[in-house]
Amino acid sequence: MKADIHPKNYRLVVFKDMSNGTAFLTKSAVDTKETIEWEDGNTYPIVKLEISNTSHPFFTGKMKLVDTAGRVDKFNSRYKNRNEKKEISKA
Repeated sequence: MKADIHPKNYRLVVFKDMSNGTAFLTKSAVDTKETIEWEDGNTYPIVKLEISNTSHPFFTGKMKLVDTAGRVDKFNSRYKNRNEKKEISKA
């Protein structure tokens, strides 16, 4: 194994899932400029996440419904004029 490849600045950091508001405290070497006051009264650096295991459909078992009918209608409305122009030019 290579020597001295791991960072030395591990510290406690709060990771917050912005989609549902859950947060957890763990050790990390990630750089961040923001801080937050944690439940124990101490201030820790915070990393904001878009998705975590508390909001990801794979871990929660809840799948998001996809509006396929809305997508089809959007597609048809976008390309409806193209079909009309072809019919007019053929006539």
